[in-house]
Amino acid sequence: MKKKSASIQTRLRQAIQSLAVIMVAGAISVVAARADNWPNWRGPSLDGVAAGKGYPAEWGPNKNILWQVQLPGPGASSPAVWEDRIIVTCSIAGKNAVVCFDRAGQELWRKELGSERSGKHAKATGSNPSPVTDGTHIYLYFKSGELCCLNMQGNVIWEINLQQRFGEDTLWWDLGTSPVLSSHALVVAVMQTGPSYLVAFDKLDGRMLWKHDRNLGAPEEAAQSYSTPVVIPAASGIGETLVVLGADHVTAHDSSTGDELWRVGGLNPTGHKYFRSIASPVISDGIVIAPYARGETLTGVTLGGSGDVTQSHLAWERKDLGADVPTPAAVNGRVLLCTDKGTVACLAAKTGKTIWTGELEKNRSAYSASPIIVDGKILLTREDGVTFVLEEGDEFKVLARNVMDEMIVATPACVDGQIFLRGRDHLWCIASPLQ
Repeated sequence: MKKKSASIQTRLRQAIQSLAVIMVAGAISVVAARADNWPNWRGPSLDGVAAGKGYPAEWGPNKNILWQVQLPGPGASSPAVWEDRIIVTCSIAGKNAVVCFDRAGQELWRKELGSERSGKHAKATGSNPSPVTDGTHIYLYFKSGELCCLNMQGNVIWEINLQQRFGEDTLWWDLGTSPVLSSHALVVAVMQTGPSYLVAFDKLDGRMLWKHDRNLGAPEEAAQSYSTPVVIPAASGIGETLVVLGADHVTAHDSSTGDELWRVGGLNPTGHKYFRSIASPVISDGIVIAPYARGETLTGVTLGGSGDVTQSHLAWERKDLGADVPTPAAVNGRVLLCTDKGTVACLAAKTGKTIWTGELEKNRSAYSASPIIVDGKILLTREDGVTFVLEEGDEFKVLARNVMDEMIVATPACVDGQIFLRGRDHLWCIASPLQ
């Protein structure tokens, strides 16, 4: 009887272990499925890294173009991709708009959302901020101040106008920051000459959950930032955190309240009036990498601490390298940076030391799109539509030069072996013939 009982217990334990393995595998599959979506600008982790394999290294008008669609109006935002939906913002006949395509490039729906406020700069539009989605809702932000939530069928769930509610935009140029999703809220950073703040809204009904004033005394245009916050998931007893770059500081905030946790200043020691920031921070190996000073500096900040940690948490600083517009990518303890003029550098995240550097071909066109790392390759798209593909390795090595004859300032989205490249007027799906 005891042997039979022991045998039953053994089989039961084995069944539980098998079930646990299945559950873990299922959880991993769910995570992998989510990772293969591209829910926001610069990918699932806001680090410029794409999942999956099989992405082509070469393309052109007659090569590896799965499809191409004409967009109904101009825009500069990057696409968001969730399962079979591709979300792109643009303007249509003087209105802010969003268009949804399926993965075959067929338009599913479009929605107009308030009057457009057009761009000032030649390469900008009223639709610079990129959409963000959680697969249930789509969140959109426009230069006019319009902040909207739609469902995946294109129906408006809620909408507000930040400028009507909190004051007019005082940026000298065009809105650039994109909204981000925390675990429970939609968060927008408004950093400008005048009242600056972070604000969080309930994802489902648009109720304001908190608003945190972020006025750090930066002079004139230096108080303005076009960067996008980074969300750090909760881990090891530390709650979910927002990291924000702008107004001569890096600050960290509790995502549930907006309260400032710590700050690092000193990014503008001479009080330069025109050090507005465009590139966003990226995080790797416990280090915040902060491009600043119009591309003249790159600073590594150690995560953590409390209060002003400027003296204790500066990990490293580079005054010979930086990026003004493109945001660096980060993977495997390395930071990949492309300057506006095409200098490419790979650095160690913890030390800031150069692993390799190289120069792309000289051209009058600059780089606005941020680098993307995918399947052992680095994608670097120039404003004239040329994308260089580099090897992600231990040396500077150009694998391909791909030409699309259109202005491109949007960062590519990469999902399931497909590269979604958004130009000012077109959207391309780039894939090998087997995709």
